[in-house]
Amino acid sequence: MENSPGVENMCKICSCPHHGPSPIPQEGGWTKSLEIKDISGLSHGVGTCAPQQGACKLTLNVKNGIIEEALVETIGCSGMTHSAAMAGEILPGKTLLECLNTDLVCDAINDAMKKIFLQLVYGRSQTAFSKGGLPIGASLEDLGKGKCSQIGTIFSTKSKGVRYMQTVEGYTMLMALDGNNEIIGYKYIDMGTFIEKIKNGENIESAWNSSIKTYGRFDEGIKFIDPRTE
Repeated sequence: MENSPGVENMCKICSCPHHGPSPIPQEGGWTKSLEIKDISGLSHGVGTCAPQQGACKLTLNVKNGIIEEALVETIGCSGMTHSAAMAGEILPGKTLLECLNTDLVCDAINDAMKKIFLQLVYGRSQTAFSKGGLPIGASLEDLGKGKCSQIGTIFSTKSKGVRYMQTVEGYTMLMALDGNNEIIGYKYIDMGTFIEKIKNGENIESAWNSSIKTYGRFDEGIKFIDPRTE
């Protein structure tokens, strides 16, 4: 290593004792992480693309620096879903550092990767105080029944008010209004449950009818509207 003349002419001063990095909480223990293999944990990162047209929620389960599990959820951009498919193939089996410098195709997914990297290396993971961390496959618990992403889609205008398109419960079919035209409930279909029932052999009509539910005071509605057309 070459020193500049200014540095070369300086006298040597001894540094204070080197104690290494401060320990970070990881999976119920405290770790002095010196290398990428010292990092473990499960956590989430959310990123957006440059024009902020779409967003990605990335969940990683890292054991000894290696990504063992990845859940990629995207919204707002049709092309991003294909990028997510590629990221799902790229991420598992690589080190956390490799993936930070891997082209994950989509700006939003790359941005999410950076966010989750910072959480993990600073000991801010979801499993920082969970003894032994979480098993591989734990990210699927975020999806709930039917293994569907939980998405809320609400549209509103000043002149016509709000429309519930989709809530965490499912796809909104009808909104119930009272005498003041205020929302008091809605009817929805749980698409994840519906598909699961068909996969398990139930006929479509029965699966459809048994997957339709209501929320709030739907039955007390004076008026019922389709949020997509009315």
